[in-house]
Amino acid sequence: MSASLLPADRKLRTALFALLGVFAMTGVAFASVPLYRMFCQVTGFGGTTQRAAAAPGAVDAKVTVAFDSNISPALSWRFKPEVASDEISIGARDMAFYTATNTGTVPITGTATYNVTPEAAGKYFSKIQCFCFTEQTLQPGETVRMPVIYFVDPKILTDPDTKDVEKITLSYTFYPVDSAKPKG
Repeated sequence: MSASLLPADRKLRTALFALLGVFAMTGVAFASVPLYRMFCQVTGFGGTTQRAAAAPGAVDAKVTVAFDSNISPALSWRFKPEVASDEISIGARDMAFYTATNTGTVPITGTATYNVTPEAAGKYFSKIQCFCFTEQTLQPGETVRMPVIYFVDPKILTDPDTKDVEKITLSYTFYPVDSAKPKG
């Protein structure tokens, strides 16, 4: 009789392992986005910038920061930097402004994604305060100035991959937030 139960035990064990595999893969799928985001923030991969509480202080070196803006075609906004570029002291706290105008007829909420190029500079570009950390809601016809407070870490000068970087481009792309779609 125990010999006849053996195939049933194998089937049960195989089914349990398959079920465990499904649960494990589902968990990995849900964890992949936050894990990837954390990896990018730690390493600066893909031009991901860092967050910081304060700038370390200026050193005797400068870099040009260029400002870029993009908008999803689904967002009826105008969005642009107030200046195209700025030469800053590495390590010093600096500020730039972007302006956004809702050209639509209804309130719209947007959120910004960001990166820097060259990508290797991402781990040295730190933001203290940024409009990209929160969603932005603009009323029809409203124009707002949005600041970003940032610095470039002096460690950029000692990294073999970035020590010769003379220009960093900070780029934002605004997208509509789904919850802001008019209900009707």
